[in-house]
Amino acid sequence: MIDRILEFSLRQRAVVALFAVALLGAGLWSALHLPIDAVPDITGVQVQINTEVAALAAEESEKLVTQPLELELAGLPGVEEMRSITKFGLSQITLQFKDNADIYRARQLVTERLQGALELLPPGVLPKLAPISTGLGEIFYYSVNYRAEAKQKPATEIEQLIVLSELQEYVIKPLLRTVPGIAEINGTGGYQRQYVIQPKPAALVERNLTFSELAALVTQNVENAGGGIVNRGGQQLTIRAVSRVQTVEDIANLPVKFGAGAQPILLKDVAEVKLGTKFRTGAATLDGHETVIGTVMMLAGENSREVALRVKARLAEIQTKLPAGVEIQTQYDRSFLIDRTIGTVEKNLVEGAILVVIVLLLLLGNWRAALIVACAIPLSFLFALTGMRYWGISGNLMSLGAVDFGLIIDGAVVIVENIVRQLGQRQHKLGRPLTAEERSQTVLSASKQVGSPMFFGVLIIAVVYLPILALTGIEGKMFHPMALTVMLALGGALVLSLTLMPALCAWLLRGKISEDDNVIIRCAKNLYAPTLHVALRLRGLVVTAAIALFAGSLWVFTHLGAEFVPKLDEGSITAMLYKPVGLSMEESLRTDIEVENRLRADFPELTRIFSRIGTSAIASDPMPPNESDVYLFYKPLAEWPKTAGRPTTKAELLVQIEAALKEINPDYDLLFAQPIEMRFNEMLEGTKAELAVKIFGPDYDVLEPLAQQVKAILEKTPGVAQVEYETDGRTPQLQLRVKRDVLRRHNLQAAEVNHAVSAALAGEIVG
Repeated sequence: MIDRILEFSLRQRAVVALFAVALLGAGLWSALHLPIDAVPDITGVQVQINTEVAALAAEESEKLVTQPLELELAGLPGVEEMRSITKFGLSQITLQFKDNADIYRARQLVTERLQGALELLPPGVLPKLAPISTGLGEIFYYSVNYRAEAKQKPATEIEQLIVLSELQEYVIKPLLRTVPGIAEINGTGGYQRQYVIQPKPAALVERNLTFSELAALVTQNVENAGGGIVNRGGQQLTIRAVSRVQTVEDIANLPVKFGAGAQPILLKDVAEVKLGTKFRTGAATLDGHETVIGTVMMLAGENSREVALRVKARLAEIQTKLPAGVEIQTQYDRSFLIDRTIGTVEKNLVEGAILVVIVLLLLLGNWRAALIVACAIPLSFLFALTGMRYWGISGNLMSLGAVDFGLIIDGAVVIVENIVRQLGQRQHKLGRPLTAEERSQTVLSASKQVGSPMFFGVLIIAVVYLPILALTGIEGKMFHPMALTVMLALGGALVLSLTLMPALCAWLLRGKISEDDNVIIRCAKNLYAPTLHVALRLRGLVVTAAIALFAGSLWVFTHLGAEFVPKLDEGSITAMLYKPVGLSMEESLRTDIEVENRLRADFPELTRIFSRIGTSAIASDPMPPNESDVYLFYKPLAEWPKTAGRPTTKAELLVQIEAALKEINPDYDLLFAQPIEMRFNEMLEGTKAELAVKIFGPDYDVLEPLAQQVKAILEKTPGVAQVEYETDGRTPQLQLRVKRDVLRRHNLQAAEVNHAVSAALAGEIVG
């Protein structure tokens, strides 16, 4: 078959040339439309269910919400793993499906099961599916804030944050969600405006009213109604009852009780009515002040670079629609990292291609033959890009960075080098230049001579990558693009070696062809020949030395360190800041502002810092108030101060940042990572650390001492830099235990006490 391919290629050279031109066009089109990313997205098919549980402690949410949902979702087709996390106010369940599962079918199955679980949950509790995004879907962060010189802005910071939150929720978010490729826009920080009714307990007791009765009375005045349609005088009128309260004064003047007096008791007599804000579970800061952070979540399977560029363009349009003095600032843009990464890959590929061409020119001894072989480099690469585009493989550091042009053109070198040698020998034998027919016959003969060995040699190289395709799970997602890209490039090079290389040689290798070796090859042979003679004479010693070298390499291999993939310098730092458990949102916010101001003052290497504290509006990363993600961006190393004692590397910068944090408060802990790296760790472990130890059991009082023992052991392990608890201790609680004998004396049930506690302390939404 190989001989027939070679015969066809030399007989139909025009067809082969057209095939090469078509490959060039298809490859260039594929290069322009290839999905580009920094690293492969290793996220599996994942469905997340978030359930807001107002006012319930974590223990109650676990029993009443998380466990019933887990029991209902157990046994779903295709589910490989189910994990959950329950915190105050939130229950989150994550289902990991098989890699080949359809995400939309998986979400449909989960939705059907959730319908059956609704009757098992407390009233008003409604599970919601998280957006159709991946663990690496957060590709763009932006802040919404007032400019320092803005004149038309509210007087206080809280009022400013309320306005910024409303702009984010009702202007920016709806316009940004229309960008193709976006799953959702998440928001962190700011305040949500509310009408707040603060009862006066003493006034309620005096007028014999309860919190629950007060809430029920207000509920009766917060809705409009429709009265249908009536016909009058040939006209049709729609009836509408406009009875909803509209202002603080309307609410304050609501009658709550009619007694014996001439005037009823009004709401303002027993409560304070004012504009306020909703209790918040998350906040955001930027360079030492509060802000509103928007997070763009990309739809699963989209091109992150293209989506990020679309978002940037749309934000520029939205900026023109905002009030004067309000600006949108980009804080993190994944496309910058992708461009840097791909730029590095392109630089390495171009330099590698140039080096290979130079080596070919020096060693083949014929510049035309070297250029013919060099043609295989771009064409085989374009062949690989076409295949990547067809099979949906993204261009990233793993896939494109694995391409080795020296390996790829091996077959073309063998074919062309043998053709040059045979042409030279035939010319030397005839003593004249070859005719076109003689040249074609010689090219065909030389190609057939090495065609089969070359074919199987390249095939063996490609087969080496087949075991990589057998990898599954995270390893498969990470390394499949690399193996497939290399195999595609090798396949393209093999096709070109059997078709285009002989055709170009028959066309271009005219005139006098020398079969002699050049100076470099002659020098190499002069060095190799005596070495070979010595090795053949002392073959026992050579074999023994080879065996000893192999044994030594095995010993070295067993003592080498191992890492899943090398770390990619993303150009930014993510620090997970852990503060004492039970810290309030206000105190945690004050702490982050203090930390940011300190870091900005002490480290001129940093350009900006922003933090996300607690849980965002969409709980994709639920954190308690005492935890925050701090994003630090730094200048290029060349621009860092060169004074004594200043950090000169990223590692030194991290050490000094941690030391500065310990000076602020020794109880604060930092775990450093990078944005993508942190998400990788979270997907792999369910936590943001590189390595996590999880201990399961029903009794926290038993688990806590075990965790202390594990921590002590890990800290003594060689190579361990830092060991920290993700949660150190339990959140303090104020427990109200009912006295059932007292309830019996007053003819009360526990539900009435629970309702009173919930309404009086946690509050109640009445409209």
